[in-house]
Amino acid sequence: MTERLYLRDPMLRDAEAAVLASAPDGIVLDRSPFYPRAGGQPGDAGTLAWDGAAAPITEAVKGEGEAVRHLPAEGTALPAVGSMVRATIDWPRRSAHMRMHTALHLLCAVLPGAAVTGGQIGADRSRLDFDLPDPPARDAIEAALNALIAADHPVSAEWVDESVLDDNPGLVRTLSVKPPRGTGRLRLVRIGTSEVPVDLQPCGGTHVARTGLIGVVRVLKLENKGRQNRRIAIALADGEAP
Repeated sequence: MTERLYLRDPMLRDAEAAVLASAPDGIVLDRSPFYPRAGGQPGDAGTLAWDGAAAPITEAVKGEGEAVRHLPAEGTALPAVGSMVRATIDWPRRSAHMRMHTALHLLCAVLPGAAVTGGQIGADRSRLDFDLPDPPARDAIEAALNALIAADHPVSAEWVDESVLDDNPGLVRTLSVKPPRGTGRLRLVRIGTSEVPVDLQPCGGTHVARTGLIGVVRVLKLENKGRQNRRIAIALADGEAP
């Protein structure tokens, strides 16, 4: 298995790790700061470096069991099994994903009660699809979203017993993707305080520590994608990671 360091510290940019498996279809480490593609959030890119050599990593993905596979660029050198490497993520890309992911959670807060039917996170553009026959105007959504960002609400994660979903199934906003069950534990991401959360959802992704770190967001489009399906696309106004 791979110890997923980003769960403990999403701001961690690099770490020393031992190579457990090494092949053109993926390098597995005993620990890694790389987020593997899941839940609409792309996997991290970056590099693995060792003994004067380096392998560009195009993306991290889930492997067998709890392993994280780091996909090396085609034709690159591979580290030997048992060797130590320094795993370094592409920070501007990851930071943009974190800001976008948190902004999408806030978008859910702007549209309470609307179920999410799909979504995708990107460094330049992200979207959520909602089961929402009569959405607010684009300008109203953008103003409400940026007001929540400017309020600089704290963002935190906690592990709880998965039985909370039995008591409160409304925590799950997505119709197409459900949180994995069977491990006994569930990770909740909370925006706001425990007394009055702005948003509270099961989530395994990476987020900024406070909403103010997102920066100004633009709502690019509000599109009809079916009788009741509405797609809302957003972008970071500055296009840069802090």
